Amino acid sequence: MQTTEFIKTLSQQGIQLWADDRKLRIQAPKGTVTPEIKAAIAARKEDILALYRQDTPASTTTTTAPLPQAAQELGACTMGRLISGLGVNQTLAFQPPIVESQAMAQRLKVACPPLPAGYTKTAIVDFQADLKQRLARLGVQIVPWEEATKDFTYDIQLPLINRPWQIKTRIVRSDINAVIDVERQPNWIGKAKVCVAETLYQTYAKFALKGQKMSVTRIAGLIGWAEENLQNLEDPTNTQLIVLSDLDETFVSAETSYQDKIDIGIGKLIKTFSEIVVGVSKDRISILNMNLSDSVYTRDQIQNFILKSLVPKIYVPIFPLSLSRFKVSEYNPTASIYAQQLVKLGQTLDNTGLFPNGFKLDKVLKRQSHRDIVSWMAKGRTGVSYGFVAYAEPPQYIGDVEISAEVWQTLTPVAGFDPQELRQNTLGRRYVPVQTSAGLTFRQVPDVWVVSSRSGAKKTQLDLATDVLRVGLTDQLCLQMPTGVNPSTADIKPSYDVYVMVGIALATALYLPDLIQNGLPMVHFHGYPALDWFQHGEGVSGVENPSVPCGTYESGIFNFLSIRRLAQQHSEGLSLVGLIEPDHGTNIIAADVDRLIDRLKAGCDRGQVELGGRHFAALKGAIAPPSSATSPNRQTSLV
Repeated sequence: MQTTEFIKTLSQQGIQLWADDRKLRIQAPKGTVTPEIKAAIAARKEDILALYRQDTPASTTTTTAPLPQAAQELGACTMGRLISGLGVNQTLAFQPPIVESQAMAQRLKVACPPLPAGYTKTAIVDFQADLKQRLARLGVQIVPWEEATKDFTYDIQLPLINRPWQIKTRIVRSDINAVIDVERQPNWIGKAKVCVAETLYQTYAKFALKGQKMSVTRIAGLIGWAEENLQNLEDPTNTQLIVLSDLDETFVSAETSYQDKIDIGIGKLIKTFSEIVVGVSKDRISILNMNLSDSVYTRDQIQNFILKSLVPKIYVPIFPLSLSRFKVSEYNPTASIYAQQLVKLGQTLDNTGLFPNGFKLDKVLKRQSHRDIVSWMAKGRTGVSYGFVAYAEPPQYIGDVEISAEVWQTLTPVAGFDPQELRQNTLGRRYVPVQTSAGLTFRQVPDVWVVSSRSGAKKTQLDLATDVLRVGLTDQLCLQMPTGVNPSTADIKPSYDVYVMVGIALATALYLPDLIQNGLPMVHFHGYPALDWFQHGEGVSGVENPSVPCGTYESGIFNFLSIRRLAQQHSEGLSLVGLIEPDHGTNIIAADVDRLIDRLKAGCDRGQVELGGRHFAALKGAIAPPSSATSPNRQTSLV
């Protein structure tokens, strides 16, 4: 194997190499650098260093091997590093993205607790057994319940009587990705136990904690003895609870309004303490999470349900970005024309109905223990809204926007990146190969900035002074708050969809630059357009992507891939693009904000654009499936 092929093979496994003077540096996910791989790298060290070394000055007689030729397309690792803002930050762990459902499945561990005594719902029991068998065949490790749990003990100080108390319990190990359980119905004794547990918790929180935050594991330890559906998890950020329940006919009905679906769906998730609820009947399957997914499968589509909907949701759970991931500063929104246009965009879409009321945690969660659990997992957010509006500013470049293949060969590698896919010039500006319908070129990776609605804001009534945040993707993620707003006291949090926003802006700048050259309005809603809504010169992509949730950089990668596919298929420019996120919704972007508004309003008036999943099945059915059920290179465009 040639050295360049060897480096490429390592890169595909998430193993990144770079030269630091005469030393060869390695960064890789835990466990991927086996003794055999380490020995192979050591044997090729000098050859690898020669490839990564800069050209020797003309005054010397030694020559070095040229850098590897450019790749025809960017790989998922490069896209992931760019979108996540971890390209030059070697201090934070980078997890290479997985974009194929089969590969996701092979990295999962799942456990199922014993069924409740006397459980008689045959359809659900049969479904769970079938599900476990199919997951195992895909490579998911099904861990026996006794092995998936472990003993756990911690001490608390009882309030009022000021005495120590030791709680002994069993918890689900942190390396378990999901617990698949059935919905448990408490009797009157169970309900009485809940009342007692909640009273004890509130007393403890008031007198012992005195306002201090407590982890989900400790909260569960205090109330879990009384909760039928609450599983005690060692790491709630890694282990998701999936509950199998009777399929709710009202929830899956196309006649039920989306606002009613929010109430039904959130109520079900809260009642079962779960991140995912799978509805089961004799002939259908539904799936629900905080994205308020609206997909329904027939029972004979169970394999597609597992690969397209269930496995991606287990592999990348919804989890909002912490402020610690951003370089935080301030900006003046009144001085930004894009912030002003964003407020206007939201206002003009008010009568479309695309942005339903979300919910405030204190309104839907009546018990303090529940509010504390959700608040901890949502990083202090006090509510959840559905959809977003955003406006990308024109990309920012320094120097040549495009360079020739000859100039590309003179550029130097960047630590952590594949040198076939990204290099930089003496100014530190990075360039990547870009393959479109017009051929291969080399474009500068620009700085992109997006003004967006904050998490929880009412999108159609944005306050310019407090509701519009500015998110940047330079060599790291940046977040600018409105001047005078204190993020430690105000409920100012970035959207769950930050990776999607910056991924769309960056991909558009690289592959469809005409679309973003004057700024790019974005609208995300939890529904889908009909196929016949799209006109000539417009495109739609992403229908066949795995349904990863928002809040993950994989969601940004799939939007990136969708834009690249459109650019590679279309020889003429596109004026509007629909980016489908299965089980989540649609991102609509356009070169002209007025055209975007007019098209959305017309689509809503005619019933061609609406919330919920009514049009999704038709979108899937109208586009032929790819040769590989999990291929991320599926072309799904429409002219």
